[in-house]
Amino acid sequence: MPRRPSVALLAVFALVGCASTRVAFPNLTPGAPLRVPGWELRPAGGGPFPAVVLLHGCHGVSASTHDWARWFRERGYVALIVDSWAARGIGNGCDAKTPDLPSTERFDDTGGALRFLHTQPFVDPARIGVIGWSNGGVFSIAVVNGPSLERARRRGVTLSPPGFAAAIAVYPGGCYSLVNELVTRPLLVLMGDADDWTLPGPCVEMVANMRRRGADTTIVLYPRAVHYFDVVDQRQTYLPDVGNRNKPDECCGATVGFDAAAFVDAQRRVEDFFGYHLKRN
Repeated sequence: MPRRPSVALLAVFALVGCASTRVAFPNLTPGAPLRVPGWELRPAGGGPFPAVVLLHGCHGVSASTHDWARWFRERGYVALIVDSWAARGIGNGCDAKTPDLPSTERFDDTGGALRFLHTQPFVDPARIGVIGWSNGGVFSIAVVNGPSLERARRRGVTLSPPGFAAAIAVYPGGCYSLVNELVTRPLLVLMGDADDWTLPGPCVEMVANMRRRGADTTIVLYPRAVHYFDVVDQRQTYLPDVGNRNKPDECCGATVGFDAAAFVDAQRRVEDFFGYHLKRN
């Protein structure tokens, strides 16, 4: 899974506009819940509003994450950014030398975010979605994936009903681990067809397998786009030191870069997808 940030992704805002609030909530880990910090952005008015949980990639919460959160708020959503790295004292989670977390940990963080939103009187609990990027993308899939939910139940973790209504994964890592599984809620996957960090092939296979079994799942591949295609001002470059499971002989390295056309189309599709699944009556 992707591990290292670009320079454009390193800036993290302590305060992001007057409508951003620092929050913290316990995750769902049985017997030893971890307190997870984050940011909550709320639209003007009393609600109840639809909401979106945002899951960062291995770079952690970045300027781009906050940009997306503000974008959601401007469109009438409560946006909750989950900072899984700060909860564990992780700085550069992209470094090849940084050990991967057990997959249960970010799953439990996401479940904790859902439960937190259920306590907010201005949030409609039936209209909560989740979006994740890169390392976070596989967990936005997992929390709507039937087998993942069953594995969580067996260890005592259950998402607050009715769960997440819909999910989006942007250049997700980990599709190879889900190719034979089945999401139970609508899923949209967005990625570049030239991504050499999270390869599109396993995600295409995953979506095709799920669609054959009746899942409401769609993947969009952007021609010539690479990882971080939605990170404004990220020049295209090669990061030589990032961990990359697709390069076992070399260990590391991946291409990143902003793609304006892909970004515009991705925002349109995100708006349409969540608008349909989270805003309709």
